[in-house]
This record gives sequence, structure tokens and C-alpha cells, in this order.
Amino acid sequence: MAAPVYPAWVTRWVSGQWRQKKRPPAIRPTRPLVLANKVANRREEAGEATCITEMSVMMACWKQNDFNDAACAEEIRMFYDCVAKAEKERKNQNEDTLSPRGNLSSSKVNKLLKRFPQITRYV
Repeated sequence: MAAPVYPAWVTRWVSGQWRQKKRPPAIRPTRPLVLANKVANRREEAGEATCITEMSVMMACWKQNDFNDAACAEEIRMFYDCVAKAEKERKNQNEDTLSPRGNLSSSKVNKLLKRFPQITRYV
């Protein structure tokens, strides 16, 4: 008895030859593969709270003296000195420094991208 004769596509399908002729799909990006000239503005993460100890000492003094400023003048002065010192340090901090996590803020990234725009066409 003779073996049945199948169409050619069945033979290729059974032997796995159809897999070898397939090419990987061509990837076509929906947008050009260049950086944008700006990034979205993100909210800055709140920094570490400063002068907490001085503030708690000042509030404890107020509570003990029925919120009399005259009795707590030294604690109030210490708190304001600490706030002024922290504000001065924050202003003196270099604008190009990295955040504690090692990232640049979005405003700093936008400044850099404005200085060095992306080339979208060749000369």
C-alpha cells in the first residue's frame, strides 16, 4: 500500500521548516529615537526637617510658662538662629549639586538640555 501524498505546506509544517524562513518582526518606533529638549516638572521631594529640637524646646517652654514670650526669649532666639542658619546653608548650596538620592532635579535637567539641545537633523 502506498503512503498518502500530502500537500507541500503540510510537509514543511510538520518538519518545522516554516520556522526557519520567518524573519523577526521589524521594529518601527512610533517617535524619533532622540531625547526631548525638556522633561516634565516633578515636585521636589521634601528635604530633611531642620531645627526640630530647638522648636520642641521652645514649645515646651511656652507650655510651662502659659505661652509667655518674655519667659522663653532665650529658646525663641535659639530657634530663630537655627532657622536662619539652615536657610543660609540651603541658599549657599551649589545649584548643580545632585540630590541626596544622586539624581538631578527636573529644573536642573531642563537647564542642561536647554544648553545642549538635541540635534534632530543632519547638516
